[in-house]
Amino acid sequence: MVPGRPNPLVACSNFMATANDLLIGEFPRTLDERFRLGLPNELLDELTAAGQELVLAKERAGCLSLWNAAVWKPRLEASVAVLRSKLAAGTLSQRVDQVQDLGRLLSTRHRTVTLAGRGRLVIPDGFREFLGVDAGGDLLVVGAAVCVELWNPVAWGEFITAEMPAFRRRIDELTT
Repeated sequence: MVPGRPNPLVACSNFMATANDLLIGEFPRTLDERFRLGLPNELLDELTAAGQELVLAKERAGCLSLWNAAVWKPRLEASVAVLRSKLAAGTLSQRVDQVQDLGRLLSTRHRTVTLAGRGRLVIPDGFREFLGVDAGGDLLVVGAAVCVELWNPVAWGEFITAEMPAFRRRIDELTT
């Protein structure tokens, strides 16, 4: 918890936050030769307010997300609990292939990570390839309100170009 600031992890059925707690901003960075990334202090304080344990997750090609484990784990556990109950009830017996696909993704999608000194994150093997940024390469660190995203600049450009036209409609939907 950051002294003098409200707790950013006010949980309901999903993550909710007050306006002061949103992780917002866009920061250009470079991966060093050991695939380390210095996270911006503007995002680091809020991201680690509920603890130093973080989860790195594969989101979409060219994008990794970084979550505080206190936010990520309950969401994951709730999804797994639903899957387990459906398996136990036999409602997925005809969908074994889909369950296996989901299991593969659950097995490889995320990893718990710790920050090194000065707020540096090492991008692990398997995640580097998914991000598509080589050692010494540039990337963007983007605050995505509830998590921090690490973007390959080409993938970010494509994403933001495609999504920006819907920005006004989305904000209106969420605020009305």
